[in-house]
Amino acid sequence: MIPLIFNLGTGEILIIVFVILLLFGGKKIPELMRGMGKGVRSFKDGMNEVEQELKKPLQDDDKPVDNA
Repeated sequence: MIPLIFNLGTGEILIIVFVILLLFGGKKIPELMRGMGKGVRSFKDGMNEVEQELKKPLQDDDKPVDNA
């Protein structure tokens, strides 16, 4: 089923774009794309933060333990 979704030709893509244009109108589409871009940017920033945290050496292991 999933490979069929990505097997779209030019005609199918144009029909999908036309239907989206009819549903949302020309003024709403830029707002939707802007919101989607912000969401993708936020997701990438979050992924970078997680990656940096995983690469960061554990500073707690370097501190000597005081058992007094």
